[in-house]
Amino acid sequence: MIDSINRLFNHPGLRSLAVKLRIPIIVVAGLAIIRYADPRWLWAGLMLSVAGEFIQLWSFASLNKNVDLAAQGPYALVRNPMYLGRFFILLGVLALLGNVWLLGAYTVIYWFYMANRVGREERRLKQVLGAPYEAYCAEVSRFIPGAPYRGNKVLFWDWKLFTQNNGHLNLIGTAVFWIVAIGWVLSRG
Repeated sequence: MIDSINRLFNHPGLRSLAVKLRIPIIVVAGLAIIRYADPRWLWAGLMLSVAGEFIQLWSFASLNKNVDLAAQGPYALVRNPMYLGRFFILLGVLALLGNVWLLGAYTVIYWFYMANRVGREERRLKQVLGAPYEAYCAEVSRFIPGAPYRGNKVLFWDWKLFTQNNGHLNLIGTAVFWIVAIGWVLSRG
């Protein structure tokens, strides 16, 4: 069963379709979530998303994709902080619906997405970055933050990397969603 699920998450055709349709899916899902938002979950959802957005933006400002080994900023603590940040952004968005079963299902589905995506990326990064990346993988956990890698800087932010990785667009998208969600929920009073 688990192998079938993993094959589904690694199916090239489905992945390609999801990438092509991601913007319309995000817009439609976002509007539906806002429409059915439970006001009691507004501030908790916002706080979860803000925490996730901070992690994701920090990751954008610390990653020189496919060029350097990312081992500063959040990458000094955990190999895949961007996916952890994204998890919390979306968890906060889904929390607006006020359904704990949905949050549990999302957590399971996201785990499969993240584990499979990270597996593919790690295979590619071992080819691109070689032995330094393998040493990093041996010392830094995939998903659970730990002690800083070889004393690398945790307090790290590079504005050039931030814009190069489109961190500003991510911030704008998340901010627009939450501004509309807060406006909608408060207007229904």
